[in-house]
Amino acid sequence: MIVTREQIQSAWEGLMSHRLRSGLTALGVIFGVAAVVGMASIGEGARREALKQIELMGASNIIIDQAKISDSDLLKESQEKSPDGLRLKDADALREIITDAVRVTPMRMDEFDITGGGKEARLNVVSAPPDYFDLFNMKLLLGRTFDDADYSAQRRVCLLGWSARRELFPLDNPVGREIKIKNIVFTVIGVVERRASGGGEIEGVALRDENRDLYIPLSIALTQSMAASSYSELSRIVVELKSPDLLSVYASVISRTLNRRHRGVQDYNVIVPEQLLRQHQATQRIFNVVMGTIASISLLVGGIGIMNIMLASVLERTREIGIRRAIGATQSDIARQFLYEAILLSLMGGVVGVAVGVGFARGISVFAGWETAVSVWAVLLAVGVAAGVGVIFGWLPARRAAKLDPIAALRYE
Repeated sequence: MIVTREQIQSAWEGLMSHRLRSGLTALGVIFGVAAVVGMASIGEGARREALKQIELMGASNIIIDQAKISDSDLLKESQEKSPDGLRLKDADALREIITDAVRVTPMRMDEFDITGGGKEARLNVVSAPPDYFDLFNMKLLLGRTFDDADYSAQRRVCLLGWSARRELFPLDNPVGREIKIKNIVFTVIGVVERRASGGGEIEGVALRDENRDLYIPLSIALTQSMAASSYSELSRIVVELKSPDLLSVYASVISRTLNRRHRGVQDYNVIVPEQLLRQHQATQRIFNVVMGTIASISLLVGGIGIMNIMLASVLERTREIGIRRAIGATQSDIARQFLYEAILLSLMGGVVGVAVGVGFARGISVFAGWETAVSVWAVLLAVGVAAGVGVIFGWLPARRAAKLDPIAALRYE
C-alpha cells in the first residue's frame, strides 16, 4: 500500500478542521509514550549505574566486610567469642586457602577530621597495602602511590582523592604538602583521578563516595592505632579471583573459613558484587514490568480516545463520504482516508510524547539526582507503539466509513 502526499495532506486537513478535539484526543497517546520513554530512561540509567558500581567494586572480587552489630545479644556473643572482629590473620588464612586468588587485600576505612592547606574537612581515610590501587584499577592525576618500601618503613605518606584534594588544596598542587590526621603529620605524595562512584547503595549494600577518600599505608594505621570507633582491626578484606566463574565456589569457602575462625559468630558479611548485579537486574525487571503496565494502560486509554473521535468524525462526515463515493472513490480509498487520520493523530501524539518523556527524564536527573539515559531503542519503540495504536484503533472507524451506502450517505443531513 503506497501512501501518497495527497492522502497525507487530506488526513492532516481532516485533523486540523477540529484542532482542539484532535489535541485533546492525542493526550492519551502523549502520556502513554512519555511514560514509556521516561520508564525506559530511568531503567537504563539504573542499569548503567549498577554496572558502573559493580565495575568499581570488581567483577571478580569477593568482599568481606566487618558487620555492624546492633543486636545486644549478638554483640555480647561477638565480644566473648570473636572480640577482635576481622583481622590481618583472617586475611593471611584466606591467602593460604584460596589458591586461585590473584590477591587478598586487607584494609581499614575510618572517618576523620583532616587538616591541610589551611583548611579542615571530614574525609574517609582508607588504610590499605600498596596493591589496593591495582586492585581497583585506580589512576593517578598527580604524583605517585606508596610502594612496598613506604609500606615496610611505615612512612607517613598519603594520597588524596579528587574531591578531597579540592576541599583541602583547591588551587594548589598538594604533592609535597603536609596534612594532619589525629595529630599525626602525613606528606601528600599523589592525587587519584576522579572516580565514578558518588555514594548511595545497591541492593542494600552502602557505597561510599570514593572521591572523598584519603589513602594511607595500613601499616601506619595499625601501629598508630588510628581507629575511629570500631573494635575490629580491619574494616574489609577483598579477595580478587582469577575468574568470575570461581566466585560462587570460593564465597562458600570463605564463609566456612571465617565461621570457623570467628567461632560461629556472624560478625562479617560476605558480598559478591556479581550476585548484587543479578539481584539488581531482577528488581529492575519488576520495575520495568510495573512501569510498562502503567504505560500500556495510558496507551490503551489514548487508543480508545482515538477510536471514539474517529467514529464521531465518520458520523459528522457522512455526507462528505457519500459525495466522494459518488465521484469515484472506492471503499478502499475511504478506509485509507480515515485510517491515515488515526495514524497521523497517534504519531503526532508519539512525537510530542517522546519530547515530554525526554524532558521528564532530564527533570528526574536534575531534581532527584538519579542517573537516566534516553536510549534510541526506547524512542523507536515508543513511536512504533504509537503508530500501532493508530492502526489498531483506527481500523474500525475506517471500516465503518468504507461500508457506508453511498446513496444513504448523500441523503444524510
